[in-house]
Amino acid sequence: MILEENLRARLQNKNILLMTHIVLGYPSFETNRQVIAQMVENGVDCIEMQIPFSEPMADGPVILKANQDSLAKGTTVKECLEFGAEMAAAHDIPFLFMTYYNIIFKYGEEDFFSAAKAGAIQGLIVPDLPPEMSPDFFSYAKETGIAPILIYAPTSTDTRMAELNDFGDGFIYCVARRGVTGAKSEFGEKFDAYLTRCRAATNLPLAVGFGIRNRDDVNALIGKADIAVIGSQTIQLVDEKGARAVGPFISGLR
Repeated sequence: MILEENLRARLQNKNILLMTHIVLGYPSFETNRQVIAQMVENGVDCIEMQIPFSEPMADGPVILKANQDSLAKGTTVKECLEFGAEMAAAHDIPFLFMTYYNIIFKYGEEDFFSAAKAGAIQGLIVPDLPPEMSPDFFSYAKETGIAPILIYAPTSTDTRMAELNDFGDGFIYCVARRGVTGAKSEFGEKFDAYLTRCRAATNLPLAVGFGIRNRDDVNALIGKADIAVIGSQTIQLVDEKGARAVGPFISGLR
């Protein structure tokens, strides 16, 4: 699919890619615009835009609060789809949506994929959707060319990783540790062994997220993964210092 091709093209000139995460509508769509512009201008290779959900089970307190605040302000799925299309048209990097399955199910799988395709969205991350749960989801993904991003965890068996690889495309999202987003991750021998298992299970690029906070964390992934994912850290930065602080932070990650 187009997402994997775009990422591999970027990897020809970089030893690791950067993917960032924002929650749509938090603290506002206008701030989202400013943050995304800062990210792109300072070398981010891919952006994951989260459509807020009331019970984001994979997310820690920072992203949970952002989801709740966005919903409290009335953010809708339609607004998020329209905003995603606007960003994909404005910036020459891949954009993805991340959300939970109930959002897509309630909107209508076919309608959601149709709108995402019209908006040039290249991938979709749905952490609470096992491939067995909705064959139609993966059929629509194939029809529209939107990559379904599947997730490996340290608890995933080799057999399960191979099964997930059969359904996934674009890249594999490797969760750095057990638990939710936000907490610091440690990159020791167990982590290296885990990434070795991930690499053996797929030919897709590997992205590592959950607890990636600084340049040292990004450097620790070089040669082991293809994409470093920074999420909670940038959201906290915007909360504390505003959108303008994002650019210098991103430029200092490599």
